[in-house]
Amino acid sequence: MHAISRIGVLLAATALLCGHLALGQNKEQQDLEAKKEQLENEIREINRLLFAEQKQKGSVLDQVEALDQKINRQQQLIRVTNQQSNLLNRQINTNIRNISKLRADLETLKDDYAQMIRKSYQNRSKQNRLLFLLSSTSWQQAYKRLQYMKQYAQFRKSQGLEIQAKTDALTALNQDLGRQRKEKEVLMQENRRVRDQLVAEIQSQKDLLKTIRQNESAYASEIEAKRREAREIDRQIERLIRSAIAASNRGSGATGRASTERFALTPEATIIASNFSANKGRLIWPVEKGVKKQGFGVYQDAVYPGVKHQSNGVIIATDQGAKARAVFEGEVIAILAVPGGNKGVQVKHGNFISTYYNLSELYVKKGDKVQAKEELGQIFTNGANGLTQLKFYLYQDATRLNPEEWIYRL
Repeated sequence: MHAISRIGVLLAATALLCGHLALGQNKEQQDLEAKKEQLENEIREINRLLFAEQKQKGSVLDQVEALDQKINRQQQLIRVTNQQSNLLNRQINTNIRNISKLRADLETLKDDYAQMIRKSYQNRSKQNRLLFLLSSTSWQQAYKRLQYMKQYAQFRKSQGLEIQAKTDALTALNQDLGRQRKEKEVLMQENRRVRDQLVAEIQSQKDLLKTIRQNESAYASEIEAKRREAREIDRQIERLIRSAIAASNRGSGATGRASTERFALTPEATIIASNFSANKGRLIWPVEKGVKKQGFGVYQDAVYPGVKHQSNGVIIATDQGAKARAVFEGEVIAILAVPGGNKGVQVKHGNFISTYYNLSELYVKKGDKVQAKEELGQIFTNGANGLTQLKFYLYQDATRLNPEEWIYRL
């Protein structure tokens, strides 16, 4: 009986450890599934927003850039499904070990129980039990023997229940193992499908690159035009920010270089800035729905990887007719109008400034107070390639920030 108790304690400890491992794996599994779902949504949005019109009238460069985005997401999706498969492998191996351990423990319990039943059968008669009590040398011993008989009967019952519980656990583990193996097969099928698509997309990209390289001068002209526009937008944004800082600081007594580099904040503006900062990584998107087409920072050219480009903001592709919306409460401090280009809006949030460029129509004017999600203007749709793209920038005072670190899952 003492040996069986030790087995019960060991089984309980094993079950507790497996429970903790399962909780950790379930959390990891949920995180991977969420990431997988996000990537699948992004691929669908890329197909919908970046490929719908370009096949008919978009430039070859636009198609190459769109393919580059899609290939990148597909490669990430393959990595995530591989991670999910590896996690399932670990869970399957853990379940196999647990099943083996449960079977061994169950056999031990059954053997011990069988011995106990045999002994009980040999001493089954009421006469034997009565003689056992009457042979006591004292009332105290008789009482102890009576209690022992009751405990023995209870122990027999508990052993039977434990055997049933272990049998049920073994059945559940076997069912779980079957489910996990099916999940793994589904993942492998999805991975093969995405890999096949990836191979096709890479071949399409190679074909498009070959077309571009046959006419490098046209490609170089298109790239240079985009660079000139980007530089002009950057200059205007930074000039307007410094102008807004200087205008805001005139009454504060700030002088010199500091007067155009940093806002002197009022108590109200300090609260807004603090709230804005506290929401880092959780700010809403500047469009209701869309997909990031170009990220922040230095990136390699889609055609010539050795050539680097600088992006001081992010580009978000969205639906035709979509509106730019404020990412946080604030005040409109400037309207951008790039010569030969489109319009933009700058919104101040304490000492943070968000800029929304490539608007065809404005809904606000300088000095307006706006709330989060308030529409600022309609985003321009390019008639040549059918793309509707918002260029979004973020600054703290005159310092450039990476919007991807501030906007939720950008």
